[in-house]
Amino acid sequence: MIVEVLVFLVTTLLAYFLYLYKWVHHYFDKRGVKYLPGVPVFGNMLSSQLQKCHMVDDFDKVYRAFPNERYVGYIEGTTPIIMIRDPELTKAITVKDFDHFVNHKEFISEEIEPLFGGSLVMMKGERWHDMRTTLSPAFTGSKMRKMLPFMTEISSNIVRHLKDRINEDIDVEDLIRRYTNDVIASAAFGLQVDSVKDKDNKFYKMGQHLFKFNAWQRFLFFFTGVFPNLSKKLGVNIFPAKTTDFFNNLVRSTMEHREKNNIERPDMIQLLMEASKGALKAENDASDNFAPTDDTFKPKTVQRQWTQTELSGQVFIFFVAGYESSATALVMCVHELALNPDVQEKLYQEVRQFKEERGELTYDNISTLKYLDCVLNETQRKWAAALIMDRVCTKPYELPPPREGGKPVQLNKGDIVYNLVNSLQMDPQYHPDPTRFYPERFSDENKHNIKPFTYMPFGMGPRNCIGSRFALMELKVLIFTLVLNFKIVKTAKTSDPIELRPHAFSIQPKNGSWVKLEPRT
Repeated sequence: MIVEVLVFLVTTLLAYFLYLYKWVHHYFDKRGVKYLPGVPVFGNMLSSQLQKCHMVDDFDKVYRAFPNERYVGYIEGTTPIIMIRDPELTKAITVKDFDHFVNHKEFISEEIEPLFGGSLVMMKGERWHDMRTTLSPAFTGSKMRKMLPFMTEISSNIVRHLKDRINEDIDVEDLIRRYTNDVIASAAFGLQVDSVKDKDNKFYKMGQHLFKFNAWQRFLFFFTGVFPNLSKKLGVNIFPAKTTDFFNNLVRSTMEHREKNNIERPDMIQLLMEASKGALKAENDASDNFAPTDDTFKPKTVQRQWTQTELSGQVFIFFVAGYESSATALVMCVHELALNPDVQEKLYQEVRQFKEERGELTYDNISTLKYLDCVLNETQRKWAAALIMDRVCTKPYELPPPREGGKPVQLNKGDIVYNLVNSLQMDPQYHPDPTRFYPERFSDENKHNIKPFTYMPFGMGPRNCIGSRFALMELKVLIFTLVLNFKIVKTAKTSDPIELRPHAFSIQPKNGSWVKLEPRT
């Protein structure tokens, strides 16, 4: 009897997946959208799920298969996705017709993971709009200016540590994540952490738990994507409960302590406390020419009241983005500087001259480092952490024909589109010789050659990265300090060229990132 039941269940599952396999291909066929046939259950993402390549390679394979299409079909598991290849269409979806594409895809539901699912990234509709309006004043230049001293202090800690490790092989990934960890601990949570000295501090270890997915967590992530409703019923948790509880309790206890003792500190928790009371106001800063964000949201007459969990979710996603995304850019930048000594020398001459003429970094003078901007822009072009700008259709929308002579495609509520970032930024049609690390393409003389919406490391439109100012400041401070004090040297362990480690999201060198440091004289 048991054998018969098992045979029935297995047969039913196979029939179900075969039906989905046929249905998802039919979805594209009847719309005249070209696609690469997928594999049952996995679709076009089999290679990355089996960790044979990075997810960005799966995207790129489909992107490059149809060079004359404005958009193509991508099969994510059992879900049909419209993959946008045309910059003008990306502009329409993310900016011009944003009201049709307000929401992100629900990667992780709030019911499964309250902190991540309830963050600004995952919020939908009016709730997202209200939270974005609430948080926008926290990311203005005037607020970021107060956070730069935290970063300079932590980068100085890094330099002091590295001066004792001259001519050793340096694990760049470990070093950089300790920097971004300490910056977030200070700028978001008000904690004084020195992770290069206290290597096993609790804050750092909890961050590691979030990003080092084991095989079981990877399976659960895939499972929740393919079976979202079943995952909710089963109460599937992807992140360890002790980790999310740690961040939730830390935010709550810090807020309670500051409220009780009337303590103020210029960090993210303080800004959220002010926001929850409606006391956080936008400040005009005409002199701010740092990283523009689309903060055009007008607060409502009656502001929404946020729960403790909702506020904790915003600090949590700030940690996730500030820790991992910033670390990605910094690791790749240091690695590229080791591989491109001519670029590094030009950057050193700029930072040396800056130091002689201007002295210390400040929020107001950091933007004058033009070549540093170019280097970081080129790093984020070649190794964008963003991967895609996903959007869910929130009301019917007609896409123009995918090719000349084709028919328009009608998108309905719930349909998903992926606006590609990495593939466009590595397309020779828009960025000649794309594998070359060439910061000069972003110089004042050349940047006009970059076609709009082919460089989007922080996203575009109203759902762009709200923390772009903070992120760029975090990157600039450390690269400035490292290059000023050390020559970054390629070693036998330095991968050349860089290949990506198979991973679901993070951009990381396949064999790690290793360099040696020589002191500047």
